[in-house]
Amino acid sequence: MDNKTIHLNGVDYAWPTRPIVVVCIDGGDPAYIERGIADGILPNIESCIQRGFSGVAAGAVPSLTCPNNMSLITGAPASVHGISGNYYLDAATGKEVVMTGPELLRSPTLLKQFADAGAKVVSITAKDKLRRQLGKDLDLARGNISFSSENSDQCTLAENGIENVLELVGRPLPDMYSADLSLFVLEAGIRLLERVRPQLMFLSLTDYIQHKNAPGDPVADDFFKHIDACFGRLESLGAIVALTADHGMNDKSLPDGSPNVVYLQDIINERFGADTARVVCPITDSFVRHHGALGGFVRVWIRDHQRVSAADIIAHICRIPGVAEAPDREGEVAVIADANTVIGGSANEHDLSALRDARLRSHGGVSEASVPFILSAPLNETYRTRAVHGLKSYQLFDYTINGTR
Repeated sequence: MDNKTIHLNGVDYAWPTRPIVVVCIDGGDPAYIERGIADGILPNIESCIQRGFSGVAAGAVPSLTCPNNMSLITGAPASVHGISGNYYLDAATGKEVVMTGPELLRSPTLLKQFADAGAKVVSITAKDKLRRQLGKDLDLARGNISFSSENSDQCTLAENGIENVLELVGRPLPDMYSADLSLFVLEAGIRLLERVRPQLMFLSLTDYIQHKNAPGDPVADDFFKHIDACFGRLESLGAIVALTADHGMNDKSLPDGSPNVVYLQDIINERFGADTARVVCPITDSFVRHHGALGGFVRVWIRDHQRVSAADIIAHICRIPGVAEAPDREGEVAVIADANTVIGGSANEHDLSALRDARLRSHGGVSEASVPFILSAPLNETYRTRAVHGLKSYQLFDYTINGTR
């Protein structure tokens, strides 16, 4: 098998000589790694950085979960795989659609391509909303595995390629709003690396802790200590381990602790009239306790071109404090917040009641698009030279598989 290669989206991937484990820390801003190393609480990750490779990569904008996970697993930007948010407006129907269905993914995944060539692959994610896209077209009858910790008590051979997951991991079903939802993913990955020895494994966590706790906070420190311990255990089992994030995270609150929100739908309605345009928040998902559907990136779709143009909207909203950019590139207008602001639709569309226990931390804009890019093995000369010219997060499998040979 050593001479076999897999081709996907313009890249030839060599056949792994050791298990490859890619860990995506949802919301794992580089600041958590930097602070943890400075405080001496991430010894395994620090050791990997010293022995292997470390950099900061550019992720996709909007800096959201679905676009960046799909970029990682396809080795391509969103313009290729087609997942541009967690949520979008279907221009043909005028309906807003959750963007987690596998039918929306336009590219095969690396997991699928390697599995079809005879590799054993494993995909474990915290949230089941990602599981179907990550496992798209994966042949589970041949020993491949795809499940979420959210639904780990419901796994079947037919649907997930595995059963009795709680027994395997030795942990109870984790609560959706807890660190355990992510730690379950890592523990399950360790068990399967011990028992199955897959060629490729993708482990994707959730960002509940990072939405509530800044770098250096005791809760965040405890969470990252557990991640670091698991990182070390994965490497001790003979895997090349890579660590990245789907997006960063920034404080989006005012000095009094209340969310720093620009309610863009209300502003557009007041200036141009109701029903002239629709603001769509692509961060929207069912986990409102994380972020209240407030992020750093929204799209504006014009409904009445007779009353308002993209240029009119751009000219008006670019004067609003907290708006960093308003390019006319997605929908009619894409609106990007600065590092300390979130943008919403109308105030009555956002339930902020679950955000009262902590300052709002969120993501979506350019300011959260920088992510860690860490490998437990050193790069060869070719890839060291490439890295000097800049890193894209979607290149992580390429660097991990090909760059460490």
